[in-house]
Amino acid sequence: MPAPSPQTPARTSFPDPGKQALDPARAAALQELLTRFIKYPDSPSGSRGATAAVVTDRWTWSGAAGTDVSGTPLRPDTGMAVASITKTFVAAEVMLLAKAGKLNLDLPISRYVQHRLAANNATVRQHLSMTSGVPDFQPADFGRMDRAIAAAPGRHWTIAESLDYYSSTVGAPDGTFSYSNPSYALLGLMIERITGQPLATVLRRDLATPAGLGHAAFQDGEKPQPPVVTDDNASCGQPDGYVPCRAFASSAAAYGGLAADAPTIARWGYQLYGARVLPADLVGELIAGDGEYGLGTMRFTRQFGIADAYGHGGDMPDHSSLLVVIPEKKVSIAVILADGGRNPGRLVGDLTEALQPLLS
Repeated sequence: MPAPSPQTPARTSFPDPGKQALDPARAAALQELLTRFIKYPDSPSGSRGATAAVVTDRWTWSGAAGTDVSGTPLRPDTGMAVASITKTFVAAEVMLLAKAGKLNLDLPISRYVQHRLAANNATVRQHLSMTSGVPDFQPADFGRMDRAIAAAPGRHWTIAESLDYYSSTVGAPDGTFSYSNPSYALLGLMIERITGQPLATVLRRDLATPAGLGHAAFQDGEKPQPPVVTDDNASCGQPDGYVPCRAFASSAAAYGGLAADAPTIARWGYQLYGARVLPADLVGELIAGDGEYGLGTMRFTRQFGIADAYGHGGDMPDHSSLLVVIPEKKVSIAVILADGGRNPGRLVGDLTEALQPLLS
C-alpha cells in the first residue's frame, strides 16, 4: 500500500508582493549591514561581495556591496549561481505534476524513470525528502566530473550524464535523511520524461513565468542575462556566458543549475511559500515534517530568532546563497555571496534582526 501523506498544516496564500520601495533611512540601515559583512572578506562568515533582497506584502528592498572575483562591483541585480535553491523549483514542479495526476508521490520513482539508482523501490516522495537511500556523490565523483568539465567546459551535459559518475552504494529507503543531489537528478529526469520537454522549458512555463521571475536562468537551457558575475572556477577556463560555464552548469541542471539575482530569489520564495504558484495544500506538503528537511525545502525551525521559516541554501565553488521565508511575517529574504563555502546565515540573521521593527 502507498505510504500515507504526512500531516500538513493549514495555510493561506500571501497577498500580492509589495511594490513600494523601503523608505531611504531604513534602506540605508540594511545597506550598512552588507557593507559591514564584506569588511572581513577572508572570514568564513564574510565575503568579498554580497547581494541581498527582501520582499514583503508591503514593500521591497535590495542592496549590494563588494565585488566579484574580477573586482567588478556587484549590483543588486547581478546574477550569480544559486546552486541548490534550484531544488525548490524541481520539488514544486513535481508537486504540480502530482496534482495533475501525472505521477503518484507514493509510488516508486522507477515507475517513471528506469535507472540503476532507481532500482531500490524508493518512492518519488522519498527522493524529494532525501530519504531514498541514495547517498550524495562522493568527493572522488565530483573530482572526476570536474576533470571531464575542464576537458570541454563549453559542452552540454544531459542530466543522466552526471549520474554516470556516481560511485556510492545505494541502500534501502529506510526513512533516514541523507542529503542527495543524485535524487534530484532522478527527479529532473522524471520531469523530462513525463512532460516530454526539457527541464528548463517546463520550469520556465509552470513556475518562473507565473511567479514573475524575469532574471532567472535554468542553465543551460537558458543563458543568464547581464549583469552576471565573472567566476574563477578551475574547471571552467574562460567565461562563456554561463555561470560558471556551460558544462558545469548543465551537469548540475536538476540539482544546482539555476543562476539568478537576489531580488528574483526573494520574489520566488514569497511566491512559492506564500502559496501563490502552488495551491496551499501542496505548499503544506513541502514544509511538513519533524526534521530539518521537508520536500525540496529546508526547515529553519527556531533559527534567525523566529519560530518557523522555510527555504533552501546553496553552495558552489564561487557562490553561496540562502533563501529564507518567514510565513508569519509574510517576508522573504535572499542572500547571495560572491564566494563559495561561506556562511550566508549570519547575514540573513542580521537582516532578520534589523527587520523585526518593520514586520511587527
